[in-house]
Amino acid sequence: MGPLASVAEIEAALAAVGDPVRADHERRYLKSTRKHYGTGMPAVHRIAKGVGRLDHATLVDLVEALWQRPAFECCAVAVDLLVHRVKTLGPADLPLIERLIRTSGTWALVDNLAGNAVGPIADAHPETGVVLDRWAGDEDFWVRRSALLAHLVPLRRGGGDFARFARYADAMLDEREFFIRKAIGWVLRDAARTRPELVFDWLLPRAARASGVTMREAVKYLTEDQRAAVLAAHRGS
Repeated sequence: MGPLASVAEIEAALAAVGDPVRADHERRYLKSTRKHYGTGMPAVHRIAKGVGRLDHATLVDLVEALWQRPAFECCAVAVDLLVHRVKTLGPADLPLIERLIRTSGTWALVDNLAGNAVGPIADAHPETGVVLDRWAGDEDFWVRRSALLAHLVPLRRGGGDFARFARYADAMLDEREFFIRKAIGWVLRDAARTRPELVFDWLLPRAARASGVTMREAVKYLTEDQRAAVLAAHRGS
């Protein structure tokens, strides 16, 4: 079955389990300009998993075709297909993923791409750090957010490159963009699950610069004493 036929079947499956009331709510919540079927994410995941085995070329063609459809849920399935098959992806796929990030327009697509597609690729291929370095200085805040969130899962698991993330976060810490502030906080929060001392040592001298949005996330897994010290430094600003 070719990609176009697959797209037709996927779109029909998404529409069949859609909910117009949910669609209207999601469109307003996400401030979306896309068409929405109102298909819940469990159904999106199920439909993506039901696509079956794909070789790499067919996967890319299918993702590209789904992304051209006007419905948000088609894009969500495209993201899921990449995430489910991330072990088959490599540095050569980052230009495609970057293009998807740039045209996503919403955290509801960007975050899964960055955290669960870009993250594993970057973790398995350290040479892709040069791509993340470029993203971290990009004018598009979704691309900058992706450079941060690519570190989320590896750092949560006790691995990853905290020094590279910290360099990005330090450069973005004074930004006023909510989605950047939130991303910094999320990654610090998850890194602190396994290495609270590392996060504390980095955050304490920067607490006065960090936003409240960043701080609320970052301190969640610090020890009580660490949290008190960091919040005191933040309030002192």
